[in-house]
Amino acid sequence: MSFKNRGVVERPSRSVVSQKWSLFLCLGSFCAGMIFTNRMWTISETKIGITRTTTVEAERLKSVSEGCITKFLQQKDVKMVSKDAIQTLDKTISNLEMELAAAKAAQVSILNGAPVSEEIERGESRRKRKYFMVVGINTAFSSRKRRDSVRATWMPQGEKRRKLEEEKGIIIRFVIGHSATLGGILDRAIAAEDKTHGDFLQLDHIEGYLELSAKTKTYFATAVNLWDAEYYIKVDDDVHVNIATLGETLARHRKKARVYIGCMKSGPVLSRKGVRYHEPEYWKFGDKYFRHATGQIYAISKDLATYISANQHVLHKYTNEDVSLGAWFIGLDVQHIDDRRLCCGTPPDCEWKAQAGNICVASFDWTCSGICRKTGQSLCHKATFFRSEVQIIHTNQTSNSESRFELKSNL
Repeated sequence: MSFKNRGVVERPSRSVVSQKWSLFLCLGSFCAGMIFTNRMWTISETKIGITRTTTVEAERLKSVSEGCITKFLQQKDVKMVSKDAIQTLDKTISNLEMELAAAKAAQVSILNGAPVSEEIERGESRRKRKYFMVVGINTAFSSRKRRDSVRATWMPQGEKRRKLEEEKGIIIRFVIGHSATLGGILDRAIAAEDKTHGDFLQLDHIEGYLELSAKTKTYFATAVNLWDAEYYIKVDDDVHVNIATLGETLARHRKKARVYIGCMKSGPVLSRKGVRYHEPEYWKFGDKYFRHATGQIYAISKDLATYISANQHVLHKYTNEDVSLGAWFIGLDVQHIDDRRLCCGTPPDCEWKAQAGNICVASFDWTCSGICRKTGQSLCHKATFFRSEVQIIHTNQTSNSESRFELKSNL
């Protein structure tokens, strides 16, 4: 009896344990199913995200590829731009840089209390129009005969000179300073001559042979503030110039920036005192000068004239003015143009060249550096220069001026 009772009691206890484990197993299975289901959804979404990302990146790569191709084609088109257009842009940028530098220098001078030149004030109205070139003829108090020779040959007078300025955009002036005694007899003589002819540009400068470098610097600084021209020329009063050929020559280089034109030379440095063209600072140069234009005549573009104006207070002056000008351009990106037609000799040299079709721009006597003959006997210039008529087409615009020079032969 006791054995049966013990057995009956044990069976129900086994049944109860079994039900509890069943409940735990059910709960565990449910939880495992939930975890597995969430994991699958996460993996599925990740795969979809990867697929979408791959598609977006493919589109991006395609757009980048198309952009590279477009950029390459654009660069190819840029390379095909003409050389003239690039030179024109370079010149425009150079002019703007130089004008900005000049404006800053002028502003500093005014802030420091420097007086404003009357010539510059009068020149504001002139700067509203464009000119092609300004020709400054360097002269002295004692050079009246030379000036008369120039007036009688290549420098128009009266109404003809006015038309040359207004219609052709060419300014021609004798350039002179004042005496050490301001308002003295020499200054009054120049004032009377200017009243008769009206062809002087008077500088704020004391005249003197040893001050030619300072005079040249003052001339360019004054001229570029008075007239807005493409070129500025300095010529001595013993040189005769063919204006038509000069205009032709300059027009060939008008699209270039920072142009320096003349007969380039490189002579010996004279260190011995007492000789002509002695260089006191010879030790800076060595045995020979660097290449520079001979002083009788040379031309510079507007950007270089503006550079001189903006930096005139720090530009060093050497004894010889042509050396000084060349030194001011050392270290700059300047185009030195050597044109031998700017330094022809007197007859028969210039006549032979004219007959060969190579008309001279300027001629002078190398042996005496002056008018060796009487006024009116410069046959080379009368026979050759005035057989050509200047035909100049000058379109004056605010931002774009055009000058074209043609020679119409009257032979």
